[in-house]
Amino acid sequence: MPKIQDHIPSVDGFRVAGVATGIKKSGDLDFALIVSDAPCAAAGVFTRNLVKAAPVLVDQAKLRKTGGVVRAVAVNSGCANACTGQQGMDNANETARLIAEKIGCSEDEVLVMSTGVIGPQLPMDNIKHGVDLAIDALGDHWEAAARAIMTTDTRPKLAYHSDDAATIAGIAKGAGMIAPDMATMLGLIVTDSQLNATHTQDYLSQANQTTFNSIVVDGDMSTNDTVLFLANGLRPFAMEKRQHYIDGLHGVARKLALDIVRDAEGASKFVTISVRGATDNPAAHKIASTIATSPLVKTAFFGDDANWGRIIAAMGRAGVDVDPMRVSLHSAPGEQTVPGDDALLLFDGGQPVAYSEAVATAIVSEDAFSYVITCGDGPGHAIVYTCDLSHDYVSINADYRT
Repeated sequence: MPKIQDHIPSVDGFRVAGVATGIKKSGDLDFALIVSDAPCAAAGVFTRNLVKAAPVLVDQAKLRKTGGVVRAVAVNSGCANACTGQQGMDNANETARLIAEKIGCSEDEVLVMSTGVIGPQLPMDNIKHGVDLAIDALGDHWEAAARAIMTTDTRPKLAYHSDDAATIAGIAKGAGMIAPDMATMLGLIVTDSQLNATHTQDYLSQANQTTFNSIVVDGDMSTNDTVLFLANGLRPFAMEKRQHYIDGLHGVARKLALDIVRDAEGASKFVTISVRGATDNPAAHKIASTIATSPLVKTAFFGDDANWGRIIAAMGRAGVDVDPMRVSLHSAPGEQTVPGDDALLLFDGGQPVAYSEAVATAIVSEDAFSYVITCGDGPGHAIVYTCDLSHDYVSINADYRT
């Protein structure tokens, strides 16, 4: 895997800012602006929720209209601009117009993202003020931008990779309302490489499937889920280095996705669910996702309870044809996708094996551990990253609007 850093020094041709506009009552940073000095080939993946926020609808329409040409992206936190009707659409477009006027491009070349409470209209006076502040502050302020898009996140999420093929960098937000059915958060990845819109969409979709689409916190899919990928073309793309580039993009996306799980609301455990031997990859992913979203499984994680029966039961209700007599289940410390020498066999051939309960409990008492489920000898495999479900998660979400 390529080396991924959690600090972004700079990316040629991109300027960013994060400012406070007063949308958040706390006075924290709440508006980020990312501007490219050159038109970008852009792509996006969006929520599959049928209730889509205004910025999602606006961005999808603009990418279709321009064929994926983008100059800037604005992100506000503190207000989701979701379920806001035509006024919400107008406000999203007005935000883009204000920025386009400042940087000298078409408003169709400015995309917008929002995160926060569903229902309220965007406070446009704050947005207008934020545009002015952000334009004046543009520079290499990636951490400020990452902080400005946070909601219940406890820390900013950044990822950076640079080699002789390309520089790739990204920021993301997410801690709750996370389910693996597209992106389940907000994310922006940029590169100085010369790609066309087809390449950006293909590469983003591929990276998304095994990163942002393979994380879960609580099983709830947001109305605003968006990941955008922008390539400004300042560095020629070398086809012979294509794999290095794809690996770098995947590495950046993976770090951002796993940072979301590690920062999940109220979480104390990082858990890897690996399913192998299924009939195909979608079947494996469905099993892993069912286990990863089960409240019974996740509360057992929180309680340091090596309750393998809940995992087997979740597998059995995933809607996938599985023969329990061919299933084996291992637990293991750390992040394991295949059983290592320190993995503990818990279940095999339709029944529990003779294992040490003390060892099983010790494994799930660690901050990071794994479950590896082998369903048979099929070619399907998938990995989903999840966390425990704690008292703090309930408290955070019970008080979200207050």
